Amino acid sequence: MGSVSGESTIEIDAPVQRCFDLAADPDGTPRWQDSVKRTKVLERDGEGKPTLVETHIHALVKDLQVALRFDWDEPHELRWVRESGDLAGVRGHWRFEDLGGGRTRATYFLDIDPGRMLSMMLRGPLVDQLRRHLTKQPPEGLKQAAEAG
Repeated sequence: MGSVSGESTIEIDAPVQRCFDLAADPDGTPRWQDSVKRTKVLERDGEGKPTLVETHIHALVKDLQVALRFDWDEPHELRWVRESGDLAGVRGHWRFEDLGGGRTRATYFLDIDPGRMLSMMLRGPLVDQLRRHLTKQPPEGLKQAAEAG
């Protein structure tokens, strides 16, 4: 099995900056993103923004730990790649588009390479469940959190 990837887009009744701030806050992410169980900031840049974050993820068949390196283009894009951890590869991004009137279009993309061992556990319908769990829920969670204010 190769990588598992997916992309989801959602419209949110909240300004771009609020959406970006929620997505860029690793400490708050577990409150609205079901697959993220906990995070720990390992490094910050000169402005105090998290650049390396240890993330503990529930991936349906197993809990995983992965260190993600973040790159910013505030408030339009947040990108990350795997630096170390249980998965062979991870890359993803949030993109935010101002729709006017305090509305935002948020696009979430995630591509993971589970590696040989985890791939053996992910067969058939589990792959589709994992894809939904990891790529569909984050935009829905962000929408709820951003619209709640």
